[in-house]
Amino acid sequence: MAKSPESSMVYDWNKIDGFVFRHKSGFQLNDETLRDGLQSPSVTDPQLEQKMRLLHLMEEMGIHALDIGLPGAGTHAVEHIEALGREIVDNKMHIEPNCAVRTVISDIEALVGICDRVGIRMEAATFIGSSPIRQYVENWSLDRLLELTEKAVSYAVEHQLPVMYVTEDTTRAAPETVRALYSAAIRAGATRICVCDTVGHVTPIGVRNLLKFVQTIVNEVNPSVKIDWHGHSDRGLAIPNTMAAIAAGVDRVHATGLGVGERCGNTPMDQLMVNLKLEGLIDAPLAKLDEYVQLVSEGTGTPIPRNYPVFGEDAFRTATGVHAAAIVKALRKGDDWLADRVYSGVPAGMVGKSQNVEVGYMSGKSNVDYWLESHGYESNPEIVQAILEAAKDTPRTLTEDEIKAIIAEKAAH
Repeated sequence: MAKSPESSMVYDWNKIDGFVFRHKSGFQLNDETLRDGLQSPSVTDPQLEQKMRLLHLMEEMGIHALDIGLPGAGTHAVEHIEALGREIVDNKMHIEPNCAVRTVISDIEALVGICDRVGIRMEAATFIGSSPIRQYVENWSLDRLLELTEKAVSYAVEHQLPVMYVTEDTTRAAPETVRALYSAAIRAGATRICVCDTVGHVTPIGVRNLLKFVQTIVNEVNPSVKIDWHGHSDRGLAIPNTMAAIAAGVDRVHATGLGVGERCGNTPMDQLMVNLKLEGLIDAPLAKLDEYVQLVSEGTGTPIPRNYPVFGEDAFRTATGVHAAAIVKALRKGDDWLADRVYSGVPAGMVGKSQNVEVGYMSGKSNVDYWLESHGYESNPEIVQAILEAAKDTPRTLTEDEIKAIIAEKAAH
């Protein structure tokens, strides 16, 4: 059967009145899993082999850039950064590496040395605090911040490193500070600036206001400079904030697998890519996203919650009678497209998964009939009734073994 036309099956309130999601043509994704993601106190540092596989998955999924580490973190970090850099060079990969460095010469010197040994010029993500609260705690003056900025950016540029100048806590920084710091960095040679919601403070309205202001600075000083967005999840707003940043016209957004990172984590790359795909903003195939998520989970020791969007165990799983009945009715029509959307805002097939109907205490006959059919059993009223009775007496979903035991018991009689 031909696919059901979405326009006739789904009324999309996201796109009424001819609305089109605004975005800059060619905006990019930067993966922070292997640097900012590893700053979570609860994760483990993945083995180098796992990092290599993640690197290749990012390349295959069309992710444009990634942060491969913090050279100032020590010998172990430097070894992994060099190995990942060589992998990119040896395989002529398109993904572009960057490294986080403080706005101090010693950090940048370490990165220059790595680049010389590997044979690639990695982008230096030079970061410095910018908010009044950070300035007060650190006893920093604006003059001191400007001095550090100019020296660090100039040194990196002199050594042929492209520079992304990163202001930590931008979303709580004063306008005059933001203007002074970005202007100084751009004049010193930074080709990209990064606006950071370091503690997850901002709302989508704030994202729009701040980025509009930042864009005026770039337009005044050097319109060719790119703007990045880096968000965190402390208020649970990382995805809407990042989508708002894209709508505001940023050139690149940052995210991590499973949203790993300090405190409540970063924007989740997997959820972001799913939303971008659904909005028609990216064309990338998402079949590899599940492997990416599973590998991030395994490598960092981060469990995936059952109800985690799209990739959690329960994302495409139902034992509720009404929901299961609708899915089964759609399948009976011979329409997989319909079955994948009747009770799902994200089509399971888009990420290489499928709808899963199970049997539990809220199930009905449709659940049992479908379970039996999909597992190669014939349905008959006696077996269906026995399974339903067992389900109603069990405060959870029946396991496959439990259902098979009921079928075997009935068969024996």
